[in-house]
Amino acid sequence: MRLFGTDGIRGTVNKHPMTPETVLRIGMAAAHILRETHGRNMILIGKDTRLSGYMIESALTSGICSMGMNVTLVGPLPTPGIAFLTRTLRLDAGIVISASHNPFEDNGIKFFSSDGFKLPDEFERKIEELVSDDGLQRNRPKGPEIGKAYRLDDAAGRYIEYIKSTLPKGKGMTFEGMKIVVDSANGAAYKTTPWLLHELGAEVISINDRPDGININAGCGTLHIEGLQKAVKVHKADIGIAHDGDADRTILCDEKGRVVDGDQVMGIWAVEMKRNGMLKKDTVVSTVMSNLGLERYLERNGIKLIRTRVGDRYVVEKMLEGGYNLGGEQSGHIVFLDHNTTGDGPLTAVQVLYLMKKRDSALSRLTSEIKLYPQVLMNVEVEHKHDIKTIPEIEEAIKDAEKRLAKKGRILVRPSGTEPKIRVMLEGEDLKLIKKLGEDISRVIKEKMTLHPKKSYDFLGTP
Repeated sequence: MRLFGTDGIRGTVNKHPMTPETVLRIGMAAAHILRETHGRNMILIGKDTRLSGYMIESALTSGICSMGMNVTLVGPLPTPGIAFLTRTLRLDAGIVISASHNPFEDNGIKFFSSDGFKLPDEFERKIEELVSDDGLQRNRPKGPEIGKAYRLDDAAGRYIEYIKSTLPKGKGMTFEGMKIVVDSANGAAYKTTPWLLHELGAEVISINDRPDGININAGCGTLHIEGLQKAVKVHKADIGIAHDGDADRTILCDEKGRVVDGDQVMGIWAVEMKRNGMLKKDTVVSTVMSNLGLERYLERNGIKLIRTRVGDRYVVEKMLEGGYNLGGEQSGHIVFLDHNTTGDGPLTAVQVLYLMKKRDSALSRLTSEIKLYPQVLMNVEVEHKHDIKTIPEIEEAIKDAEKRLAKKGRILVRPSGTEPKIRVMLEGEDLKLIKKLGEDISRVIKEKMTLHPKKSYDFLGTP
């Protein structure tokens, strides 16, 4: 039974696999595996603000406790906060209940290991095997061996103090005099980021910070940046900060209301770290989606860019494999491996603010040397995600588009890891041309994708 996608388990609530019955068994399976290796200890569970979070949390907790593991509940907290607490409290695993940027009807489950990194594929495969194994029922502990559930007070406060500790020590290290707009997407960071920045002395205008269980990501956050841009202009703020539902990513806008994405954040911080001898191996790790403009900017500064498959877990895997300490995604997942083990939205925001303060510079000036190529992304909804290499017409459409770009751009066609869509990305010097080429490829995909037998694959397209 396939449960895990690119970023954990995700789906529409009350449809497989996000039903209470299946989630209960996921909790049982995870606890059974962990108890075999760790003994009876503790699993941390946090969530975002979705209405279904209560249901999923209860089912997971019941499954875990039924297998003799204990649970610590922290309520709504950013995903990176769960990773941080799992590691620093020396717990056996951490679980985040969230569907990230998806609408409230969806929910998901992500696992972190005891060291704060996402669990390996092998662990996920074992869970998938056990969920459908009737033998799991026969291994339940009895009587006093059943687990307990606890609640951790002030989890958000611990996480906030940790982020503050990443800043240089000194009396002058505050953000006093800075006006900041924060869009928390009515999600997990609705208290965390505004509190954090207020404690650091900034004047904070907080928007989309009143979650009601169904308004998470609704017309706000990283996927809907327009409201933040408008608020920055209206309030004459120095910067705007937007998170997604679980706050593992951050998209910014400068004082002029212009969007600053993850590529630009990686660019300015890579150069800063290299200047200070802190960028390991003078290398940044990102994905095939990162803009050519970032790659050219890094090259001019003597920095290498390594690309991975789409997904922050693959970025982190490459960072650990190669001994690198800065990586991320264009979408706003930024991994400062010297500080945390996963994409960290609040941490990213604070680090950018620190750089603005250190350089006494507006964000627009900090990013002015990074000239991004025009880029378009088209999502083609399909019934099944096929291997496009078996469909000659699609391959031919991609090759024709590459010829017309004449090596002055890139084309990437790949499946979504979380939705029934094929993503078509093009970038190049001529925006009108890449839009036309993208439309041509998308049309062929739409025409041909339902005519071929379903196949599975890991990565498709032209990197």
